[in-house]
Amino acid sequence: MTDIAGKNILITGGASGLGRLAALEMARLGGRLVIWDVNADGLARVVEELTSLDGPPAHGYLCDVSDRQAVYATAARVTAEVGPIQILVNNAGVVSGKRFLDCSDEQIRRTIEVNAMALFWTAKAFLPDMIAARTGHLVTVASAAGVIGVAGLADYSASKWAAVGFDEAIRMELRRAAPGVRTTVVCPYFVDTGMFRGVRTRFSWLLPILREDRLAAKIVRAVRRNRRRLLTPWLVWTVAPLRVLPVGLFDAIAELLGVNRAMDHFVGRAAAPVEKPPADN
Repeated sequence: MTDIAGKNILITGGASGLGRLAALEMARLGGRLVIWDVNADGLARVVEELTSLDGPPAHGYLCDVSDRQAVYATAARVTAEVGPIQILVNNAGVVSGKRFLDCSDEQIRRTIEVNAMALFWTAKAFLPDMIAARTGHLVTVASAAGVIGVAGLADYSASKWAAVGFDEAIRMELRRAAPGVRTTVVCPYFVDTGMFRGVRTRFSWLLPILREDRLAAKIVRAVRRNRRRLLTPWLVWTVAPLRVLPVGLFDAIAELLGVNRAMDHFVGRAAAPVEKPPADN
């Protein structure tokens, strides 16, 4: 069991939703939280909320994780001001929620940059210290859409497939480079955050819309237990073995479960404005 107490923990996209709840859960266990987000108001609120728990001081930094240079510069500040990060939770994500041909080029690019490319920049910034210490944990919040393509989520699915592949490749590299540095990939079905407002499920007893507070608790538990994968609900685990079936049959099962109609009534939420830190930072 990994002890959270006293660890420097960085959560991207931590000013709201799943990131905020995971931060609160880890703070209650004595973790020293560092929150990155593009929403200055939300960031300030969460840092105040974390500080009110009477644990270690929390820190908030404005950072657009799709901006490689901003990631590197902010990471250097964090290391200098807080110390090496020991648990990195790559949680920041965006979703366009549109059919492929309805997505603008800018929406597609933004999805890939935030959901996939940002993983490379944050890992390059913080993994070297973990490897040098021969201990640490890298958490990648992916999606069930990273193991099965979903209509209306072409850009999102592609970015989350990339996230799953990234986690697996890094895990293999770390087996030799630093076995004490662990990884966890998280692949949940739709979560009841504003990000996926309006999505529906055909069989809620098989594929329930997940509660974000319960998922946050599961993520923290997975980190503490050094679990390599967290797929939820259980039906997500069946996707891999189902791939031995002929493609037509596999697709028919997805249709039967309503996977490709889940986004038909998607509303989502307005994207938070991307705020930049002052130039002298």
